[in-house]
Amino acid sequence: MKINYRFMRLMVFFDLPTVTSENRKNYRKFRKNLIINGFFMLQESVYCRMVINEAMAKSTVAKIESFKPPIGMICAMIVTEKQFAGISFIIGENKSDVVTSDKSVVII
Repeated sequence: MKINYRFMRLMVFFDLPTVTSENRKNYRKFRKNLIINGFFMLQESVYCRMVINEAMAKSTVAKIESFKPPIGMICAMIVTEKQFAGISFIIGENKSDVVTSDKSVVII
């Protein structure tokens, strides 16, 4: 029996204030929690994580809501792996030091 998993990417975009020391502390804490939860940085304030399905994406969004800072703006977007692979780099290039494919995913 073949199980068909549709890999997706959960992208998180955020704009958090960094005016006060409390703001900067909240920013660092939020960013650290994203990394702990498997996200990698695409650009400043744009982070991405691979998920195996929409249910896992929704669960991850709920987790992000649990550590969100009190002010700022945070958005999440789910895209398919095929859509993500279609990213065109106008300037700069993809980071090769980050695993961004499902080739290393082991499903037990």
